[in-house]
Amino acid sequence: MFRFILSFSILFVCLFGSPKKTFAGNGDEASYRKAYLNEKDNTKKFWRQVALGKYYQLNNVQKADSIRYAIIDASRTESDSAKLQALIFDLRVEALLGNKTAYYAKILQLQPYLSRTDSKLNQVHIFHLLAEYHIAFREFEQADIYLKEALRFSKQLRSYALIAETNRLLAKLNMEQNKRDASLEFAETSIQYARRSTDKSLTAKCVNMQSAIYNFFGQVELSVSKNFIALQLAKQAGDYPQIAQYQREIGESQYQIFNYDNANNFFTQSRETALKIQDFRLVGLAETDIALVKLAKKEYDEAIADLKRVVRTLQSYNDQDGLGLAHKYLGNAFNEQKKYNEALRYYNMALVYFESASNRSEIASVYHLVGTVFAEQGKYKNALNYLNRSIDIRSQYGYIGGIYPSYKEIADVYKKTGNMKLAYRYLDMYSDYSDSARIVEVSAKIAELSELYRSEQRERLIAIQADSIELQRKEKENTELRNIFQTYIIIGFIVLLALGAFIIYNRWKQRNIRQLQREAEMNQTLLRSQMNPHFVFNAMSVIQSYIYENDTKNSTKFLINFSKLMRLILENSSKEFIPLTTEIDILNKYLETQKLRFGDRFEYEVSVNQQLLDEEAVIPPMITQPFIENAIEHGQLHTIDGGFIHVRFTKDEEMLHVMIEDNGIGRKGSKNSKKSAEHKSMAMKITQDRINNLSYKYKILGRMEMEDYDKEKETGTLVNIYLPYRTEGSIG
Repeated sequence: MFRFILSFSILFVCLFGSPKKTFAGNGDEASYRKAYLNEKDNTKKFWRQVALGKYYQLNNVQKADSIRYAIIDASRTESDSAKLQALIFDLRVEALLGNKTAYYAKILQLQPYLSRTDSKLNQVHIFHLLAEYHIAFREFEQADIYLKEALRFSKQLRSYALIAETNRLLAKLNMEQNKRDASLEFAETSIQYARRSTDKSLTAKCVNMQSAIYNFFGQVELSVSKNFIALQLAKQAGDYPQIAQYQREIGESQYQIFNYDNANNFFTQSRETALKIQDFRLVGLAETDIALVKLAKKEYDEAIADLKRVVRTLQSYNDQDGLGLAHKYLGNAFNEQKKYNEALRYYNMALVYFESASNRSEIASVYHLVGTVFAEQGKYKNALNYLNRSIDIRSQYGYIGGIYPSYKEIADVYKKTGNMKLAYRYLDMYSDYSDSARIVEVSAKIAELSELYRSEQRERLIAIQADSIELQRKEKENTELRNIFQTYIIIGFIVLLALGAFIIYNRWKQRNIRQLQREAEMNQTLLRSQMNPHFVFNAMSVIQSYIYENDTKNSTKFLINFSKLMRLILENSSKEFIPLTTEIDILNKYLETQKLRFGDRFEYEVSVNQQLLDEEAVIPPMITQPFIENAIEHGQLHTIDGGFIHVRFTKDEEMLHVMIEDNGIGRKGSKNSKKSAEHKSMAMKITQDRINNLSYKYKILGRMEMEDYDKEKETGTLVNIYLPYRTEGSIG
């Protein structure tokens, strides 16, 4: 969903979409820097600096790194919320730089803030990071506890983005526990909620998680197909770190299935993307993968030179995983050239790095490679030791299908030592896993091919059916030629008779429908005329209050805002439908006026699903205004600590769904006011009548539902309105 900006002068940003507003959603570096440098208020200046830092996170990693300590220093005199966001920004930069040791250490520094903040939003972000920490260190029970709390709070906040991220982490948690079905189910749920949030960067992360699960369980083709989707979403979101990472992952998947040219293309694209945002660590990782392709093509000297240069780059970032990979590939290069001592030296260095990063999957991979080197050297006891250690680690921590290459190597070792009984035993085990792996691979290919060629097959089927029908028609004409003339005469007479009756009936029905439409439209106009004077009176009262206070500046501001509002109302109130964008413009102007009237003592948000904008949806004018007025005027929203009102527009099947929620004193709290009760009753009646007229006209049953926002405390109000879905192209 899109967030509509509440003011053009003071807008706060935070890293995860908190209630702080962004300063400029799609600005460039110059606009962010200018806003930061020109700001005089220290608190506002801090949040503008955070906005600039977030821009750098997506567009220039080196600059993001350069300002993170300044952001931390600036937060020291600010609120706990500001300090928390500064710490989160800092650790996110550590993640971009690949320093996992620092990243996880800084996550633990967030734990005290759980008891220091009352914001459920901030608590959910901390839960997510702590869960990520415990997953990395395989403390699954603790991670599960944090994620369950995060899911509970996310649902209370009704945040699609937070629910999506929680489910993404639950998918990762279950994947690490070898629970394939559960991990895929959580991944699919995360994608569904991410799409509802319209955050394409988040959706890309969730699809990428699904890709990682398929890859973890050996389904390379499915993994690639999902990562293509993730890559496209990341490009649409302009998230360059994601783009570079997904290009690498696609390349690595292509390499696994021996598509070396395709792999090299994606590795090269990843390097170019990383260079664009000055992420030199990612440049090094991409060059590591490019060197891997050179090894596959037996370009050993060039690959070794490239990898040694990459090692120097990655050492400056303390990227343990990246250094482990570079040393592993160096070991592979020397192993291929039968320089076994050099190979073992680099494999041992790779193990040190992977153990520092707790990367058990890669540790198992290196143990397997060391075992193969010892087997080539005739050191069979050492070979069996390392191969079995690789199997043990994969059995405990990874995808079981990754074990079968070690079984084959063990079988070869036993064959060389003359122990044919054990050689046959391990060869059988290898054969079982090998067959299983091939079945998974074939199934994945079939699923992917079915998806890719479904439309083509459908067209072919239609063509075949059309040919079959034509053939049957000709055969029938040949066999029934003597009766065809008589049959056509009878059918023609019946058709003419039915057609005449249909025309008469249709004209009569259309005349009645036009009459009913005219009556419905008259009712709509009358109902809107009841609403507009009341709306104007309340808007005028806002301006009047400032005039009484002799506040020239604000009264002038209100008059300018009100004149724009009046123009919109006068231009559109007589219409049956107006563009949804116009309705949102009216709402924003009205809500901004009321917010300023009450001294910014409540917040508001108007959001709309992108699909509605793309399809040019329309809506009856001012259909939501009575309920927004009730929330502000009678719900006493300005007296509530942290008061808010949210208006959301979404498409629900063939209905336009409007949701209005506030955390005011609620229906129970305001029922003692006779004036309030009468006004709410009138608002409900007017809106219900409008919905009834629209339902009758368009033959789709609309409805309106009201309930308490907080059912336990019986406070706040949640209104759901369902209207017939119409677009500008469908009305005339």
